[in-house]
Amino acid sequence: MGRPKGFTREEVLTKAISVFWEKGFSDTRLHDLEEATGVNKSGLYTEFENKEEIFLESLRYYLQTRGGDDILSSEPKGLDNVRRFLEIGHTCYNGRRGCFSINSLRDVAILPPEAREIVEENDTKLKRLITINLKAGLPGVGNAGSLTEMIFTFFAGLCVEQNAQVSVAVSKRKIDQFMEFLAASK
Repeated sequence: MGRPKGFTREEVLTKAISVFWEKGFSDTRLHDLEEATGVNKSGLYTEFENKEEIFLESLRYYLQTRGGDDILSSEPKGLDNVRRFLEIGHTCYNGRRGCFSINSLRDVAILPPEAREIVEENDTKLKRLITINLKAGLPGVGNAGSLTEMIFTFFAGLCVEQNAQVSVAVSKRKIDQFMEFLAASK
């Protein structure tokens, strides 16, 4: 019988997210993951097939635990949910601001195809929920699909901007202005 492992999968994924977030998929080395997680190569390879699987599982774990869909699924539906969704870009996740999923797209040309599928599936779910919230918050709005795309693009921009350490106050001001624009879209 082998030694019991001294780590949980969730701990490894949480720590791996930080490494991939900072360095990107292409610049992350197995040694970086060993240092960050405290798990040696054989332990990582016992749990995961390779670096690609660590990345994919990290991405899945992040999207399951970040809470965007939880926020957009909250009752009552409406523009408050949209605002709270936009605000998650400047809140911290494991010491990072922005969005790991959006940051990962900087490596889109070399990401495993499954990573793009994971992101697209999540984005589709979030956009569907944003549209539901828009229709609840702006009854009779005829261009909910277009507004949803705008909201999602704005969110991505806010998240990328967090790489430059933009202050929370500046982000909040931008969100306030954007929400005023949305409210005027009735």
